[in-house]
Amino acid sequence: MLKSIQNRKNKLRAQRKARVRGKIFGTAEKPRLTVFKSNKHFYAQAIDDANAHTLASADGRKLGLGVNREDVKKVAQELAKNLASKNIDEVTFDRNGYLYHGVIASFAEALREAGIKF
Repeated sequence: MLKSIQNRKNKLRAQRKARVRGKIFGTAEKPRLTVFKSNKHFYAQAIDDANAHTLASADGRKLGLGVNREDVKKVAQELAKNLASKNIDEVTFDRNGYLYHGVIASFAEALREAGIKF
């Protein structure tokens, strides 16, 4: 891919990320659930922005999983277990500038099936 095209994609994602991030805020009762995906791995964490503290996380790399719809569902189940152990059943979803389709949508649906509301 041309460098100029990749730079434009990165810039547009950063703009989406800043726009979404300016509107949502996580608390201890309802943390912000943010996701990050690379070409190889998928990560998610629940953050209490008031105290700048990560409450729960799930790492696809540590689980030995890649970035596809089936593997992301396993990451969602792991995160749901971590959240349940902290008595958290409701979060604010931060898609981190990614479009809500494919892997991100699959992750969100799997979390909802596991009992996390957002």
